[in-house]
Amino acid sequence: MHHSSGRWRLGLALSLLTVFLWGILPIALTVTLQALDVYTVIWFRFLTSFVLLAVYLGVRGKLPTLQQLRSSSGKLLALATLMLAANYFLFMQGLALTTPTNAEVIIQLATLLLGLGGLVVFQERYTLHQWIGVSVLIFGYILFFNEQITNLLTARATYLFGSSLIALGAAVWAVYALAQKQLLQSLSSANIMLIIYGGCALLFAPFARVETIFTLDSLHLGMLLFCALNTLIAYGAFAESLEHWQASRVSAVLALAPIVTIISVELVSVIVPSLIPVEHLTLIAILGACLVVGGSVAIALEKSN
Repeated sequence: MHHSSGRWRLGLALSLLTVFLWGILPIALTVTLQALDVYTVIWFRFLTSFVLLAVYLGVRGKLPTLQQLRSSSGKLLALATLMLAANYFLFMQGLALTTPTNAEVIIQLATLLLGLGGLVVFQERYTLHQWIGVSVLIFGYILFFNEQITNLLTARATYLFGSSLIALGAAVWAVYALAQKQLLQSLSSANIMLIIYGGCALLFAPFARVETIFTLDSLHLGMLLFCALNTLIAYGAFAESLEHWQASRVSAVLALAPIVTIISVELVSVIVPSLIPVEHLTLIAILGACLVVGGSVAIALEKSN
């Protein structure tokens, strides 16, 4: 089993960077999907990330060698690639059928599953205070989800279907993340992501409509480029955070992403009201968000026994 380096401050900083980038991503994706289909957006994000990362590693002389690739688990690399590709597809399809806030809330099942996986697969342990933090986090989610759950119970079939796709996407993402952490035994995080980006780009290439990219206006092209750079930086930061910190603690920090999404949606709706639909929070949801933050902090920063 892979063991973290113990540089928890670096792991925390990288996790927070990931939270910010993933928190604002649903807004950019919602705008991008107004002009492009799901397959083309996913293919472009992976291809751009692969090319930029390959150039960066090539300049620094850190591309993976054949010996490194042979020493790594091919089956585990294939599993990680397929699971991340499935996550992107399911999340994008679900996002197209629901809303940014709903998508970001449901996808947080991934962080809970990752935390559980860290405890089971990598034999990580929580202190009593951390288990209290887990309880606070879950209760906060229930309050935060309150309005979303009501929406789901009364929603039309397409909204329910979209939410189900996102939930499934959360499950396969947790499998990807656990595979990613184990692969760090034989490859660097950058080399792992390079292979995964390339593999995912190949998987979606047959379905991409490349010609539609050249018809985009400046707004949608800018959003598409932002989504691609977001993929490169956010997943790079996430992969590296797993090198330095326990998966269960990283997952606790990632639980803050919906808070960033909510704040971002509110800001965008004030600055550019016509860009995305306005979503209003109740006082109960705001209280739930505060509990999510408190629970995440308790889990992430409590010292281990």
